[in-house]
Amino acid sequence: MASGSDANLHDTNNLQPQPFKYFLVLDFEATCENGRTIVPQEIIEFPVLKINAVTLQTESVFHQYVQPKVHQQLTPFCTELTGIIQDMVDGQPYIEEVLEKFHTWLVENDLLNPENKFIFVTCGDWDLKTMLTSQLRYFGINRAPYFNKWINIKKPFSHHTNEYPKGMMPMLKKLDLTHEGRHHSGIDDCKNIGRILTELLRRGVVFKPTGKL
Repeated sequence: MASGSDANLHDTNNLQPQPFKYFLVLDFEATCENGRTIVPQEIIEFPVLKINAVTLQTESVFHQYVQPKVHQQLTPFCTELTGIIQDMVDGQPYIEEVLEKFHTWLVENDLLNPENKFIFVTCGDWDLKTMLTSQLRYFGINRAPYFNKWINIKKPFSHHTNEYPKGMMPMLKKLDLTHEGRHHSGIDDCKNIGRILTELLRRGVVFKPTGKL
């Protein structure tokens, strides 16, 4: 039997007008090692879901694995954590090309039209404040302005529940949502963050930016 929240996936009676037409749920995975920070740390999975703020439907998906330039060989720890094996990144485009592909996806989805206002949604500030920023700086890549604002979903969740979560799993549990897929798979994490987002929308939460550069 579906949980209480999952059973009411189509209940939109409490939806409030939002300042955005679309939410872009983003969750990077990156090169990593157990017990130490890899320098530079590089994005190896770049997934984004386009969620309509009114229908709550996922209308489009951008998903691309990324080949690291410096530490090209993934560590066993990284593969164990993310499920990403070497063959999934070998021969894939580097971050510059992936950013170009993502920009093209935005254009194809008419998201750069000022009438289709969107904002990124992440689980924490790491993805856009730390990870993308440090990698772009290391390789001297210009940052597109649309990456400069985001919603850390932990903050509206905390405001709604009066509990600040440590991560995605406690939020799912608190909202009576079952976890689906593999934790630390970027695309699966996006889908679960998206479910948290849409559940909060159904409960009448109004989302505003929580982070900016």
